[in-house]
Amino acid sequence: MTRDTHDEARALIALGEALSDAQQIWLWAHLQDCATCRDYAQVADRVVRALRSLPVAADTRLVRATQMRVRFHASRLRETRERMWLVGMACLGVGLSATLTVPLLWRLFAWMGAWAGVSNAVWQTGFACFWIAPALVVSVLLLARGTHLTNHEQGSRR
Repeated sequence: MTRDTHDEARALIALGEALSDAQQIWLWAHLQDCATCRDYAQVADRVVRALRSLPVAADTRLVRATQMRVRFHASRLRETRERMWLVGMACLGVGLSATLTVPLLWRLFAWMGAWAGVSNAVWQTGFACFWIAPALVVSVLLLARGTHLTNHEQGSRR
């Protein structure tokens, strides 16, 4: 189904100032030839100017409520930014400490494995468990805390 050139012109007129250069040129050329579309464009322009000339005043309660919401969201964004900075610093600290301590722990586990007379696979498995265990514990705690907060927030909305 093809659009009529008049329908196309009306659609472009409705867009107002949001036209590309090619669309403006095509519309201007069409309005030069078509009196109906030219009249439509003039009426639409008058309506837009009339609407823009009307003063719009918001209720003071609406303004206060909007300001309060904007301030609330701004403070939440600030808190989130601060938390993310702390998380970044914590990740940096964990990365640095892991870089420094992993070689020492590896040597410690190798020494303990040799001292206890266990195979390399046993002390290496022990090292892996010892190294991964804190991350697993923290992950479980964070998941439990996040689930608790989500359930708590849903319960408080009801």
